[in-house]
Amino acid sequence: MISVIPIPVFNDNYIWVIRNERHAAVVDPGHAAPVLSYLQQQELQLTAILVTHHHHDHTDGIPALLQQFPAPVYGPKNELVPDLSVRLGEGDPVYLDELALTLSVLDTPGHTSGHISYYDGSRLFCGDTMFACGCGRLFEGTPQQMYASLQKFCKLPDQTLVYCAHEYTRSNIIFARIVEPGNQALAERELVTARLRHHHLPTLPSTIQEERATNPFLRCDQSAVRKSVCQHFNQLFLDNTDVFSALREWKNTF
Repeated sequence: MISVIPIPVFNDNYIWVIRNERHAAVVDPGHAAPVLSYLQQQELQLTAILVTHHHHDHTDGIPALLQQFPAPVYGPKNELVPDLSVRLGEGDPVYLDELALTLSVLDTPGHTSGHISYYDGSRLFCGDTMFACGCGRLFEGTPQQMYASLQKFCKLPDQTLVYCAHEYTRSNIIFARIVEPGNQALAERELVTARLRHHHLPTLPSTIQEERATNPFLRCDQSAVRKSVCQHFNQLFLDNTDVFSALREWKNTF
């Protein structure tokens, strides 16, 4: 039986461990030591490393992990990732035989130009493309690319579990409440998030349904979000992509 375990690293990163009784794969290992400690404690064999994009806080642990476990490293074909052995793009399958798990790759550029995400039919590992109640900064991609990437996520089933790479939920909700103060689902999410963080618990995974209901970057077609963006910039935005671009700019300066 598959389970997914978060390993917190740095200030707010999560390395996700996909595991069964004997084997494990890790997603975006920015730091090796806590992963190696967990694998040793749980007596697990690392059989795969999955990378969503090239940033150091997602890749720096790879060389040390490979010293202990000669596992394949899967990652975006259009980015420079250390020790990458399997280059992936839209629609490519990833067969993790030891976990009896097959993942499909989604091209999700925006945060970086070649960012990818992994989806297995019920779980989405989306790196820094989408966060709980937010989305990644546009370091290399365009607003059009990021908006299209988020729309791919919107089309996934409601109950898809969303495994983001950072614990940004509380700060994202503060911004989302300003954008959409009348959103009752968002107000309820704020209370749940506060309770979880008070006890130092992760707010992840979320679900696609929850993100559609509360994440302003997935709600650029909603009148309340559009109104707030237009009022903030004192400008009329008609296209959803333009609303998204302005919303991301607003968040950058928040």
